[in-house]
Amino acid sequence: MANPIPRSAVFAVLALLLLASPCLAASDVPFIVAHKKASLKRLKSGAERVLVSVDIYNQGSLIAYDVSLSDDSWSQELFDVVNGNTSQSWERLDAGGLISHSFELEAKEKGMFFGAPAIIKFRIPTKAPLQVAYSTPILPLDILAERPPEKKFEWAKRLLAKYGSLISVISIMVLFVYLVATPSKSGAAKGSKKRR
Repeated sequence: MANPIPRSAVFAVLALLLLASPCLAASDVPFIVAHKKASLKRLKSGAERVLVSVDIYNQGSLIAYDVSLSDDSWSQELFDVVNGNTSQSWERLDAGGLISHSFELEAKEKGMFFGAPAIIKFRIPTKAPLQVAYSTPILPLDILAERPPEKKFEWAKRLLAKYGSLISVISIMVLFVYLVATPSKSGAAKGSKKRR
């Protein structure tokens, strides 16, 4: 049977955390958060392209300087860069700011691909060495996989299943307003006869 942790130790750790938290909260630094996304786009020629975008946020209270992005997880044996660059740099990223970078690759081989996080380096004015942050990783990509052909009207069926009753009510209301707002032909003919 394991020894229980004494209450005095738990209270001591909690007190230490409470005392240290204002010091951590008061420190003014940039705080970089990066989100990496990738999606596949099948071309008519049978080739497949990977669209990659990285959003870099500065959630801190100070400006981050000399910001650079490097995403070297895309091997040249497996991918060709078609549009953009896998690395980029910026002079600064303001507090609360956002930088977005995207590039496009063409896949050379079929198979599953697991991408690593992108690396973001930045400088804090009060510290000489570069700081490093990592983006979120991407979900595995099944490159050039056999996919069943998309069924036409599949999206329409899903919309009708989800919003069918709402669409019916709106259609009836629009038809009612149209009928009320549009003069009838018989009423227009009677009005023209009276003028003569």
